[in-house]
Amino acid sequence: MKFEHLVEINDLANPSIPVITREQLWRGLVLRAESPKLFVDYIDECSITERTELSMQRSLRYGDLRIIDQVRFVHQQHVHYDVPSQQDIPQSSLRMSIEEPVPNTLFVRFVYDNGYTAEQDIENEMYNAYRRSAYEEADVDTIRLIRELAEAGRLDSLPS
Repeated sequence: MKFEHLVEINDLANPSIPVITREQLWRGLVLRAESPKLFVDYIDECSITERTELSMQRSLRYGDLRIIDQVRFVHQQHVHYDVPSQQDIPQSSLRMSIEEPVPNTLFVRFVYDNGYTAEQDIENEMYNAYRRSAYEEADVDTIRLIRELAEAGRLDSLPS
């Protein structure tokens, strides 16, 4: 299943919604990778097993299920999650890209790829509809939390 959608960050036409900066948004996306339990309450444990300036490898535990993934960063552009095939889990990826078509009008494009073939997508269309809905809801929640953290000043002094 290949799926993508946009979430608007700043609506400059609505002055009642505080504008957050690209830097704050970036810091929020990095925080989601570094501290995923803040964003996904059903993660039992996350440890960063390797780290460079441009990437990290994580071990995530959901009950008895342990998943190893790789997260790559392109500063203030995108965060890319890659889950290699492991145990009963197929290869998958997620890219969160910051888009700014007009200054301060920010969006995040979420792009999912679960590695399925077109035939597998057809076989799983009913489940994929639920997955797309769940992904959209989780992504909107991610942006909601980033916005709350930014408005509280908690994304002003994090390393970027």
